[in-house]
Amino acid sequence: MRKLLLLTTVTLVGLIFIARLFYLQVYGGYEYDVFEDSAIKEEYTYPKRGYVYDRNGKLLVANQPSYDVMVIPRDVEPLSDEELDEFCSLLKISREDYDKKLERAHNYSPRLPSPFVPQLSKTDYAVLQEKMWKYVGFYIQKRSLRSYQTTIGANVLGDIGEVNRTIIKKQPYYRLGDLIGKQGVEKTYEKTLRGVKGIKFIQKDRFNKDIGPFKEGKWDTLPVPGKDITITIDAKLQAYGELLMTNKRGGIVAIEPSSGEILAMVSGPSYNPNLLVGRDRSKNFNKLFKDSIAKPLFDRGLQAMYPPGSPFKTLNALIALQEGVVTTEERFSCAMGYRYGNRKMGCHVHRSPANMNIGIYESCNAYFANVYRRIIDKYDSPAEGMDNWSKHIKSFGLGNYLNNDLSVGQPGKVPSAGTYDRGYGKNRWYTTFTISNAIGQGEVLATPIQLANMAAAIGNRGYFYTPHIIKNIEGEPIPDQFTTPRYTTIDKQHFEPVIQGMFDVYNKGTADMLRVKGIDICGKTGTAENFAIIDSVKTQLTDHSIFVAFAPKDNPKIAIAVFVENGYFGSRFAGRMASLMIEYYIKGEITRKDMENFVLRYSLEHEYQKPFSNEPFGINRQTTLDAIDEKAFQNLLKLKAEIPKS
Repeated sequence: MRKLLLLTTVTLVGLIFIARLFYLQVYGGYEYDVFEDSAIKEEYTYPKRGYVYDRNGKLLVANQPSYDVMVIPRDVEPLSDEELDEFCSLLKISREDYDKKLERAHNYSPRLPSPFVPQLSKTDYAVLQEKMWKYVGFYIQKRSLRSYQTTIGANVLGDIGEVNRTIIKKQPYYRLGDLIGKQGVEKTYEKTLRGVKGIKFIQKDRFNKDIGPFKEGKWDTLPVPGKDITITIDAKLQAYGELLMTNKRGGIVAIEPSSGEILAMVSGPSYNPNLLVGRDRSKNFNKLFKDSIAKPLFDRGLQAMYPPGSPFKTLNALIALQEGVVTTEERFSCAMGYRYGNRKMGCHVHRSPANMNIGIYESCNAYFANVYRRIIDKYDSPAEGMDNWSKHIKSFGLGNYLNNDLSVGQPGKVPSAGTYDRGYGKNRWYTTFTISNAIGQGEVLATPIQLANMAAAIGNRGYFYTPHIIKNIEGEPIPDQFTTPRYTTIDKQHFEPVIQGMFDVYNKGTADMLRVKGIDICGKTGTAENFAIIDSVKTQLTDHSIFVAFAPKDNPKIAIAVFVENGYFGSRFAGRMASLMIEYYIKGEITRKDMENFVLRYSLEHEYQKPFSNEPFGINRQTTLDAIDEKAFQNLLKLKAEIPKS
């Protein structure tokens, strides 16, 4: 009996121990995490970041070696005053900086490596490498920085910078000190360009010394290089557009209508992308960011929302034909404008009465005011008419982000009945309350890329491809969203009379002085009112100069929109610049040297200072034309001559 009791007790105790161990290991335990093991050190190997090429195979962005001084705070051994002074001298930092950086790294993690001094130059690295053995807890990590092989396209290419804690929290792939695309294609195609980091796990002994690979390196991984990408930008056209925008502010966007590929995306003023590379990145970025007047970091081609002005009239003509409220030959009188109630929408001197063709090439406000009223008043209520009109406008890509692959953008604004219900009250407004929409003023706002896309849709006779910046990723096909046509609400047959009107803008209309021999260009000039709040007072400034165009007339190769802030009427600056860009792209040379010289010789910088200097604006708020000096002009011509070689 005693033997049985003893056997039972031993067996029961054994079962209890087994059950307890099973519970602890299976249910109550946790999966081993090598990253949490304090006896294991991780060392990352950074992959080659993918290169960026333009549509013609020109290398725009490559890599250059960079060296980061890394620190593991708990491994750092005290330094003598002499050693500390030498170390700080080698790193080109002060003792105060040393203490701050070490404290910052310790706050991040005492045992994980973090950057102490990033992005050493080759020269600094060569000097420091020989003496690193003296500074326990510090080591040098090699990686790549961007090397921009061009001085253009900063807004297109973007830049890379260090991740912050917010990014790390959202994307655990990144660690403190890692680099990530911040703007442009560097941001949009970050995952494609960056590749995947490799990692080595190093075993440490009880004295915290490295003793070799953990588990004989079976958990180690090799880096996966980033993929090269080809973007749709034509580097020569981009460079020429930026040259034309010198001493001016505005945006230029050029699109290939047959594909939606963005050929040029100019924002002025711009900056050299190499400013945001290396140890001076932060200083240079702050300088650019704090320039709240010129706003060089503000991409005007994608983010600036302007009244579209007279180019918008082409859409109202198309809608009117689709809705059947006018014929192409029906005429409306213009007595220097259009009167409604006790108000008047002014217009310039031209032939009257005007049919659709004259209305477009002479840009008659009265003609389009009549047309717009018929569009809205066709329906039982202004609200119903307005929503129908809004639907047509949005089908051209206005009023939304276009679902493109660009890192920034604005949706613009296309009003609906709800817009006016909120402003005036439901059923308390009429068509005349919204009459400015007839000429692209009022509540309508658009970005340059939206107007370039609008021009492409007209040139295609009713459809467009989503504007995009990617051409291919190492031969991979681009997403279907960029190769699927999007159709407008306007039937194809209605486009020909509007296109003829745009063609006649160049032949006998508001842009007849901008003709380019050998190219059939269809365009539309525009002038948009410009207001600013100065000393709490809404003040009207010099008008914006606007132009949209496509060429050739049949099977167009390029569609373009140009906005020049404070440039006055459309053909003065924007029209010239659009014609020059079209000729440069199609012919590869410029024959209209007179237009080119005008654009390069005259600066608008003086105009941009007027709101801050209290200097009055000229008669009818016309632009002050200031010629740059001859030396500066010759330098611009020299830059232009160097474009094909760049």
